[in-house]
Amino acid sequence: MEIRKISIGADYKSGAMHYIVGQEVLNGSYKIHLIKYSKEGDSYIVYIEDETEAILQWKEFNCTMPISIEYNINI
Repeated sequence: MEIRKISIGADYKSGAMHYIVGQEVLNGSYKIHLIKYSKEGDSYIVYIEDETEAILQWKEFNCTMPISIEYNINI
């Protein structure tokens, strides 16, 4: 399934960092392009893209951290 949002941190409402596909980051210079799970590293990877549509790996979170995932549900 396609990941829509990942939240990192134990306190979901007030202490976690939330990353959503399409969200602008780094002062609006980039937006989140894709969030995917990597079996090799047992981690989640966040990819961003700039205005030229160049895609870069931005962040990686290993599964030992408290993580909450929301999937994109297309009905």
